[in-house]
Amino acid sequence: MKKKVLFVLIALAFVFQPVFAGGGAERTSRNDSSGQGPAKFVFLFVGDGMGLSQFTAAEYYLATKDNITNYGITRLNFTRFPAAGLTNTHDAGSIITDSASAATAFATGRKTLSSMINVDPRDRRTPFKTIAEYAKDSGRKIGIVSTVTLTHATPAAFYGKVSNRNNSEGTVTEKGLAQQLIESGFDYFGGGWITENSENNDRHLENARQLGYTVTRTPADFSALNRNSGKVIALAERVQDSGAMHYAIDRLPTDLSLADFTRKGIELLENPNGFFMMVEGGKIDWAAHANDAGALIHDILAFDEAIAAALEFYRRYPNETLIVVNGDHETGGMTIGWAGTAGIPAQPGVSANLGTGYSMYFDRIARQTRSHVAFNAEVVNPYKARVTNTAQRRLEDLYSDILESFGIDLRPGNLNISEFQRNQIEIAFRRSMAQPVEEPQEGWRVFHGSYEPLTVKLTQILNQTAGIGWTSYSHTAAPVITFAYGVHQDLFGGYYDNTDTFFKLARAMNIRVK
Repeated sequence: MKKKVLFVLIALAFVFQPVFAGGGAERTSRNDSSGQGPAKFVFLFVGDGMGLSQFTAAEYYLATKDNITNYGITRLNFTRFPAAGLTNTHDAGSIITDSASAATAFATGRKTLSSMINVDPRDRRTPFKTIAEYAKDSGRKIGIVSTVTLTHATPAAFYGKVSNRNNSEGTVTEKGLAQQLIESGFDYFGGGWITENSENNDRHLENARQLGYTVTRTPADFSALNRNSGKVIALAERVQDSGAMHYAIDRLPTDLSLADFTRKGIELLENPNGFFMMVEGGKIDWAAHANDAGALIHDILAFDEAIAAALEFYRRYPNETLIVVNGDHETGGMTIGWAGTAGIPAQPGVSANLGTGYSMYFDRIARQTRSHVAFNAEVVNPYKARVTNTAQRRLEDLYSDILESFGIDLRPGNLNISEFQRNQIEIAFRRSMAQPVEEPQEGWRVFHGSYEPLTVKLTQILNQTAGIGWTSYSHTAAPVITFAYGVHQDLFGGYYDNTDTFFKLARAMNIRVK
């Protein structure tokens, strides 16, 4: 009898060991992927700041553009994937993560502190090995693509190890991310500049050439790249803010897109040993920080176009390709539904205006033609330079630009927002133009955060009229969704920690991690 009980206990311990084991590799090593070979070609798409509301808003926006009736929805490519999981995002020191610690988690399977990239939080020095480095050791080629600078937190988390994510140039005790990038030996980098500083960017590119990289800065040179080009760093010719690619809503027809960089990466990386490519939609996050739903939605659509390029490749190698799409965290506390009061007090027999209630109006987002960054650069800043006397600056001077950029008509008799919202724009204009104004009760941190007051208030009010709300200019702790399609897609279902993504990728590629 004792032997039988002992046998049962041992059997139970074996069955439940993946649940209680400390190592993520054990947690994922027994997923049901029988009969499947390793994923030779692996794509990891990261929508920075992309939570459930962000991509769902893009789908409803598409449905509106497609004139779908009965409140339908137009699915994005990645939301059609057959496998999906829910992922926690907290880091080693906070319930709300930053992008550096979030990317460290799914790139290395380890937790660290905010602002740290791939180093142990206990000594701020001991490095963690990344899934891209493991993939390189396995013989695969490696590609890193992002719409933001290539030393930004998410792309850097696949090659860099620094105690502070802002260390792009190096310190006495720590090599900078830019130098670590060009010394990584990775085969393909594409997207925004290496660093946001133009002079430093040029210097690092020269160092990269000396280490054998082919560098392109124009669409023509980019187009000429082929499999004989060797290791490549391909950068956007025009950048918008801090060395990043333009928001999709502001992109010119001649500008390279995220999909262009992804397709070129596939062309350059394809080889018999396979590849691992991380592609980041980095400005999804930046738009959410600024509460700019229009720019955000267009960047998600551009992100989805890049995923379409991976799907084209998948159809050629369906039994060897895995595509994973995740968000690193949610940004902005975005909600689909706005119940905020428009400031009209209740009167006898008349209900107060309680926002959009149960209705949504995504057609109003379609009126936006510029991102908040472009509006500042093309409208607000030139106006300040032109009208130097602050007392002479008038909101009426910008009526036509506001209408063109956001579809908000402030002309007398044409007001398409509430009087309260009109007054909010007036206050924001005066704040932007350095004119005296009484402080609102909630304070300026809530009113416009660190952004240009007029511009962020215009995006917020446009969003409100569409039915979109925001709770923050920062990240939130909401879990994010991970989608998967292809060989070993079953590994990515369920509810798990972001560190498990690393182990699931390793399991799919048949890589043994230490």
